[in-house]
Amino acid sequence: MIDKKRLLWIYKKMQEIRKFEEKALELFEKDKLRGSVHLYVGEEAVASTVCSLLTDADYITSTHRGHGHCIAKGAELAPALAELMGKSTGYCGGRGGSMHIADVTKGNLGANAIVGGGMPIAVGGALAAKLRGTDQVAVTFFGDGASNEGTFHESLNLASVWKLPVIFVCENNGYGISVPLWQSTSVEDISLRGQGYNMPAYTVDGNDVIAINEVVEIATERARKGEGPTLIECKTYRWLGHWTGDPQNYRTKDEIEAWKKKCPIKRLEEYMISNNIATAEELQAIEKQAIEDTNYAEKFALESPFPDESTVMDYVFYEG
Repeated sequence: MIDKKRLLWIYKKMQEIRKFEEKALELFEKDKLRGSVHLYVGEEAVASTVCSLLTDADYITSTHRGHGHCIAKGAELAPALAELMGKSTGYCGGRGGSMHIADVTKGNLGANAIVGGGMPIAVGGALAAKLRGTDQVAVTFFGDGASNEGTFHESLNLASVWKLPVIFVCENNGYGISVPLWQSTSVEDISLRGQGYNMPAYTVDGNDVIAINEVVEIATERARKGEGPTLIECKTYRWLGHWTGDPQNYRTKDEIEAWKKKCPIKRLEEYMISNNIATAEELQAIEKQAIEDTNYAEKFALESPFPDESTVMDYVFYEG
């Protein structure tokens, strides 16, 4: 079950992610954020709900579409946006950019531009937790396209053999870049692949916070008890292109509009208001704060300096 405090936290994170991504797109279109970005608009319910059940001690690994995971795991908007803009005040000193943000203080082991690249890292984090005897959990987010990578199968197999506390969260948004799932993948539900690795697996509506929470609660409890991994497939949709220059000629405007009507933020708003969990005024205040925080992040990032050229070789070689 989700109490009011956690529901409001999830809603706050969803609003922060939405406003952050919209601001990133705006800055890109103004040529103030260089290099394309992969935006998470429409998928906010997944990361926000999953991370509401994690602590700073728990690990996540992310993807090229990773801003939402980063924010949901506790990143502040200002240094996150500064990182996207290559500024020295960013989480990785401007060296990681959009696809490589990490914040180990919050358990974020990093985004990864390599499709499927985060899964073995999460398995490693889960192995470390098991060897230390802690109750930490590792969560790895990945897309439907990554479920066809060798790292997916290797990671699920090893996690199951060693009963590691790792949760595999597939954000199935229907497309691997421009290729629809039915053209690339042998199963309609990616969760079916969990059977081959002897682990519980679920397919849920990735725009429904309540549905996501129900299975993630089960998975985290299993992991913390030492009962092994779980595969969770969240069926969702990215409203924007694969990247900021994507012509999107592989899908129709009608399809996009149909999914926008399933907006996860509006859906949670309606749920909380209709169940007398929160008022419209409470939710409007949270949205307003998210806008203010994003505007501050923009100012901070724009005013921050780029890394000094004399530091170009820093962090490249280990000199300890």
